[in-house]
Amino acid sequence: MDLVELADRLWRGEDPDHASAPLGPGGPLGEVADGVAFLPNFANCSIVDTGDGLVMVDTGSILTAERVFEEVRAWRGARLRRAVFSHGHIDHVFGVGPFDEESAERGWPRPTVVAHAHLPRRFERYILTAGYNAVINRRQFGVDTLEWPLEYRFPDETYEVTTSFSVGDDHFELRHEKGETDDATVTWLPGRRVLFSGDLFIWNSPNAGNPQKVQRYPKEWAEALRRMAALDAEVLLPGHGLPVVGAARVGQALTETAEYLEHLVDATLEVMNAGGRLDDALHSVRPPAHLASRPYLQPYYDEPEFIVRNVWRLYGGWWDGNPAHLRPAPERRLAAELCALAGGPGALAERASALVEEGGEAADRLAGHLAETAWLAAPEDPGIADARRRVFTALAERATSTMSRGVFRHAAREAGRGAERSGAALETD
Repeated sequence: MDLVELADRLWRGEDPDHASAPLGPGGPLGEVADGVAFLPNFANCSIVDTGDGLVMVDTGSILTAERVFEEVRAWRGARLRRAVFSHGHIDHVFGVGPFDEESAERGWPRPTVVAHAHLPRRFERYILTAGYNAVINRRQFGVDTLEWPLEYRFPDETYEVTTSFSVGDDHFELRHEKGETDDATVTWLPGRRVLFSGDLFIWNSPNAGNPQKVQRYPKEWAEALRRMAALDAEVLLPGHGLPVVGAARVGQALTETAEYLEHLVDATLEVMNAGGRLDDALHSVRPPAHLASRPYLQPYYDEPEFIVRNVWRLYGGWWDGNPAHLRPAPERRLAAELCALAGGPGALAERASALVEEGGEAADRLAGHLAETAWLAAPEDPGIADARRRVFTALAERATSTMSRGVFRHAAREAGRGAERSGAALETD
């Protein structure tokens, strides 16, 4: 089945097993228009044959760079003239290396990399926070061996608001936008009506709330999506997920994603402007009901609740409105006090276990609180650690998003290792 047919089935809800996960397995390169190829990848790569060399939008990760090179070379042998980085996330920017090496071997000028002016600053921040980024990505994706890179292919050209270039008969227009990142570039190929969105569209609930990453910009993201929709593109090639083909579908996908974000922003601001707390917003703000079934707005990676938190952080700072959280006691001290009042950590762990067996969203949320409080009070107790492991294993199994599963699974592994150090005999997952 080719890419366009698979994308059509997914759009019509006829391919539920695909689940539109933005970080799903890659597939073979395929042409989505004459001279335009799309390579489904951990992060997608798009390639245009201009007749006078190739232009790529995004180039893949360290782990996929060789595969990307081989797939592109199996499709076309022309030299890579330019590469556009849609933003600086490391799954999008590490595939230029093999093309640089090829150019050196064959006496070609190396490819010119183009990106927004903020992108080099992102790379500098990544070097500064390499240890932290390794920790959070190991947790999020469950890869304990992940090492964060310290060397990057910096762009050869940067721009501030808009720029353009021509290769062969093709003219490429680039525009800076803010959304998932502050260094996003949207690339528009007007002669072919092909739009390259980067991660501003990913066939999922927008990654506008990631709990372990820096600030996102959902209002500006929605504005960017509406500007993209006004281009009337015939083909949309996203940073993750499959192509969207047909002007009507492209317009619908972009405008409805914008509406989704606008609703979350407006509803959260309404709570803030009325003097509410973050807790009020978290438990009252929901996405528009009429968009809940859209296959490209499912919370498989991020969650709308996390977007609410990022809106709050953007407009209201880090304080959530609870006065006890302004200058909190150390977590373990508070946990010990609460457990003493409740009859000991065992009582909380037992109740957490009962709640998670009961199931349901409300019970699961309470179970997480109680299991963590018991463990903070008695981290060396093997029975408490085992209860924590079982609770967060269950929460991970019930979670819909990559982010929630990653955090819950990490907590379960952490508790399991603690129990092993204490000599406990753990059950098999």
